[in-house]
Amino acid sequence: MTVMAPTALQPASAALPRLLAGLEHHEQVLGLAEHERSYGMLWLRGPSGRRRPERLIDIVEASGLTGRGGAGFPTGRKMRSVAGRGEAVVVANGAEGEPASAKDRLLLTQLPHLVLDGITLAADAVGATEAYLCVHRHEHDLLDSLAAAVAERIRAGFDPVPVQVTGIPGRYVSSEQSSIVQYLNGGPGKPTFAPPRPHESGVGARPTLVNNVETLANVALIARHGDRWFRAAGLPSAPGSMLVTVGGAVQRPGVYEIELGTGVGELIMLAGGPAEDLQAILAGGYFGTWLPVETAWPVRMTQASMRAVGAALGAGIVIALPDSSCGLAETARVVRYLAEQGAGQCGPCLMGLPALAGALADLAFHGGRGRAAGAIAALIPLIEGRGACRHPDGATQLVRSAMRAFSADARWHDHCGPCDGVGRAPLLPVPGDEDMDWDWT
Repeated sequence: MTVMAPTALQPASAALPRLLAGLEHHEQVLGLAEHERSYGMLWLRGPSGRRRPERLIDIVEASGLTGRGGAGFPTGRKMRSVAGRGEAVVVANGAEGEPASAKDRLLLTQLPHLVLDGITLAADAVGATEAYLCVHRHEHDLLDSLAAAVAERIRAGFDPVPVQVTGIPGRYVSSEQSSIVQYLNGGPGKPTFAPPRPHESGVGARPTLVNNVETLANVALIARHGDRWFRAAGLPSAPGSMLVTVGGAVQRPGVYEIELGTGVGELIMLAGGPAEDLQAILAGGYFGTWLPVETAWPVRMTQASMRAVGAALGAGIVIALPDSSCGLAETARVVRYLAEQGAGQCGPCLMGLPALAGALADLAFHGGRGRAAGAIAALIPLIEGRGACRHPDGATQLVRSAMRAFSADARWHDHCGPCDGVGRAPLLPVPGDEDMDWDWT
């Protein structure tokens, strides 16, 4: 997968790149000196040091920045919910659980100081005395490089609250914010029941701000340039830029920085255009939604526009499915993976998702024999809304959208057998896929 900071591809977007500006003239990780040359000096409370720390929260609220991890919650409001509640904790979530996403890893591997700036600023603004940067513990090289970046900042006297780089379990559910909080509290990396929410009682029972690393990188830019600068890109109702991972049947898959409000079709063309004729787009990742390509193409990359067509912006993932692939087979592979990644805390994860994965695989790979589509339709309402966390609902959302977007294929599979697309090499990235038996005999 390539990485793009596509200024040359976006002549109409003079405001970009922003987050990826440091990559314009550097191919390797930016050290602290190069980082400051690219992005400018960082002042916690203005050059005089007299600005109250909460002022940053005002500016972030005015900017309209929303979370870039998937939920899209207003960042300033989230910061304010933690500020003034005593000694707080800041947690930066860099544990990219979505196999189809590469944006957070890009920031952490090549622009770590932009993320660390955001953590420092957020900690100062909310009155935190502890700060954590969490990534998956099996990513040893990333852990080492982030630790080196933190050490560089300590030597320079940069961070009043040193950032603790922490490895968390590599399971899909472990990157959910309550999972991270529970793990930092000494428990398993699994989602917990709410309330209390992390901002009420998080790490060490203290008010805890949990933000995605891209969100915090944006905070670092807003602190330097202000809310009006941030709003100069994007739409009035959806300001700023975002990082999007574009994959599937495009000429140049990679991570792109776009203005919010960019059309899905425009984004595909930024990635070089379709590599083959397309039939559908997966928006939002593996808890996302399949959309027929003619529906997805004009949709703008905003939360509201995506919701209007039954989808979600999510963590900024767009995957183009070619005509030669089988959408049901691709979805079956993902759902089997999601079934294996559950927290194992409730019936929907323990029994519902494996049953759903089996029924979908039966339809995709065996032809269903006239019964699989009905079994899927019966299973979904038995799983939805009954889990201890959102994991089962995310999987059923993906399956619902597949049965809708590929309805004609589903009828064919159920009554006539698998289509030719089943024989094509898998398209969607699934960890451990090479060890899976897709014959399901």
